[in-house]
Amino acid sequence: MYIAMNRFKVATGSEGDFETVWRKRDSGLPEVPGFVEFRLLRGKVNDEEGYTLYSSHTVWKSEVDFQNWTKSESFRAAHRNAGDHKAIYKGPPVFEGFNVVDGI
Repeated sequence: MYIAMNRFKVATGSEGDFETVWRKRDSGLPEVPGFVEFRLLRGKVNDEEGYTLYSSHTVWKSEVDFQNWTKSESFRAAHRNAGDHKAIYKGPPVFEGFNVVDGI
């Protein structure tokens, strides 16, 4: 199993807009070979720096499946309008990928 996560710092007051963008996008993930599940996670508010932390969390059967998706038309389509909402972010997303070594 492979877990791919992107962390987003969303400007305070833009949380609803951010969540709407994610709810309305057509990711096509359920049809992608090796895709297992997706979650959008809301974390803590950082009042000092003016953002709420979010993470997109996808589970894949393998890292190769994830990499294949990142090279696909499905990936390009899911990210086609990513730049349209720059004002709601406090910096670019931060990617983190993990191979699962243990779990229940």
